[in-house]
Amino acid sequence: MNELQQHTPIALIGAGPIGLETAIQLNQSGLEYLHFEKGQMAATIMAYPPGTIYFSSPERIAIAGIPIPNVNQTKTTKEQYIAYLRSVAEAFDLQIRNYEPVENIQKTDTGGFLLQTTTACGTRTHTYTSDKVILAIGNMTFPRLLEIPGETLSHVSHTLAEPHTYFRKKVLIVGGKNSAAEAALRCFRAGAEVALSYRGDRLDDRSIKYWIYPELQGLITRGKIESYFNSKPVEITPTSIQLQSTDREARTFSVEADFVLLLTGFQPDQKFFRQLGVKLEGPEREPVYNADTMETNVPGVYVAGTALAGEQKKYRLFIENCHIHARRITQALLGQSPPSPENPWDLPEN
Repeated sequence: MNELQQHTPIALIGAGPIGLETAIQLNQSGLEYLHFEKGQMAATIMAYPPGTIYFSSPERIAIAGIPIPNVNQTKTTKEQYIAYLRSVAEAFDLQIRNYEPVENIQKTDTGGFLLQTTTACGTRTHTYTSDKVILAIGNMTFPRLLEIPGETLSHVSHTLAEPHTYFRKKVLIVGGKNSAAEAALRCFRAGAEVALSYRGDRLDDRSIKYWIYPELQGLITRGKIESYFNSKPVEITPTSIQLQSTDREARTFSVEADFVLLLTGFQPDQKFFRQLGVKLEGPEREPVYNADTMETNVPGVYVAGTALAGEQKKYRLFIENCHIHARRITQALLGQSPPSPENPWDLPEN
């Protein structure tokens, strides 16, 4: 069932932290827009493992200059951050069309854009036209699949569940960076028998939160957590995982496992870039854009947040260094000069 077409000057897609910050900037500047989110606000953060602790300090992930309440002066957890984002959305009365996924965006002959959305149950289609489009869609939509036999078995996951799930069970974790390291430590503390497979010859402390690395390395050194460095998975069965050494011998061996966690990262959904004709360059397929305005090679299409990094395999864009994007876009839409990189979360003066 279709509804009548509606026009909006600006269509903002994505309601993660930078999407929310962009909405606040647009609001404060008097710019009219509609804000779309395929799920609930902060949906990507909701999918993080329970109790995830942010590496960045609270003031660096705060948005729009609103401090994050912190009763014990420590890092912020996933649950605290989601509650904080809710309070910010309430404080600024952000009108977000949650559970209304944008399915298609096309350029029109008049230089604008045509958007089609559906309701969460998929029974109703909405059509909108807009003059500008802002993509704040993140880059963690799909798990990075290994494409090996057994990857879709029920005991295999690409995210860490509640650690208690693995109490007194054998858990094989694939990966050697932050997510895998944190999962290994948390599963061990929950009473699991943990083993770690990583294609590198050792853990790299530059890729792991500084409070996790020494404890995990100590557990590996003492044999509390089994490690299979220089290895990669080649097949998963209901009771085990087949690992292959990454050296010249390419030796294959089996490790028993009740659960397998393939914590090898995520990749973005870049369909909107493709639909709109945004150029994607380099091995990580990063969108082409103007760093002063955040406008892509397609006039009227802007990008904010970690979507700029494409398929980043070594993370370099985070919430804390994307705040400035919201203000750059807003000032470009207002025809103003680019903002200074200092104090990027300051709201523009009225």
